[in-house]
Amino acid sequence: MAQQYEMLSQLQNERYDGMILHSDQGWQYQHIEYRQFLKVKGITQSMSRKGTSADNAFMESFFGVLKSEMYYGFEDTFKNKYELKRSHYRLYKVL
Repeated sequence: MAQQYEMLSQLQNERYDGMILHSDQGWQYQHIEYRQFLKVKGITQSMSRKGTSADNAFMESFFGVLKSEMYYGFEDTFKNKYELKRSHYRLYKVL
């Protein structure tokens, strides 16, 4: 669950009432510590229904396009995930 802890550690020390975080039904997203952390932060957890990939089709499509345009073929361009994140920020700041 290191990836989930890293993501959650980047949240500010405030509540996010009304925010919805959608994920699949992976074991890490069902873990009690993960669910409690979201609850404390005021984040509503949303999960795809089992065997229903259409629940998340819009976001899957978005991230598929993002990866194909910003990552695939450029794997050696970025030294680490922070450089990749900065490139995304520059792209979407312009839009």
